[in-house]
Amino acid sequence: MVKSIIAPSILASDFANLGCDCHRILGAKADWLHIDVMDGHFVPNISLGLPIVESLRKAVPRGDGVSKPKAFFDCHMMIANPEKWVEEFVKVGADQFTFHYEATEDPLALAKLIKSFGIRAACAIKPGTPVDVLFDLAPHLDMALVMTVEPGFGGQKFMPDMMPKVEALRAKFPDLDIQVDGGLGKATIPVAAKAGANVIVAGTAVFGAADPADVIKFMRDEVDKNLEAKA
Repeated sequence: MVKSIIAPSILASDFANLGCDCHRILGAKADWLHIDVMDGHFVPNISLGLPIVESLRKAVPRGDGVSKPKAFFDCHMMIANPEKWVEEFVKVGADQFTFHYEATEDPLALAKLIKSFGIRAACAIKPGTPVDVLFDLAPHLDMALVMTVEPGFGGQKFMPDMMPKVEALRAKFPDLDIQVDGGLGKATIPVAAKAGANVIVAGTAVFGAADPADVIKFMRDEVDKNLEAKA
């Protein structure tokens, strides 16, 4: 059975104090750090690249999950030609490489390439992409990401009409990690959790919270409650 995973997006962090801010959120019991990589081609915005991920990995090394947080780097690659960048991001510390279905001509080959480097492979779909494109690919993935906003910018409103995609994936693949990304917070997590999402990306809702641990616990409890109901 899948488990709840809370993956705050560092796009909403204080970039002047990125390492410290990430330690703060991991200390609040986040499971992963969601790292949005944008190239200005696949999406119109430009964000974090290799040097920042490399520096962040040095500041936030992999832990044992006991005395130190695991500091799992969930790299969401909103980039053209993702095949070119797999090895480079593995070198700088990526634990999961999430490519967009729309950005590659051969998603299956790309998933296999990613896994050949010993990290997790995931595929994301934009709001306008039908979920059935993932059905044949899902057995080769560790995670599917259903975008609940248009990729490229933070702070957008959650799209509840994306939830049937999550429901369809959960019905067909009960053991697959299913991630939702965009507009998630206390007000929107219940509908995402009910649909079957177990990996939750939240930016401002966590990094901007007065009490990030409270927000993370609220999200985890919602996911766990719904996972137990489906078991």
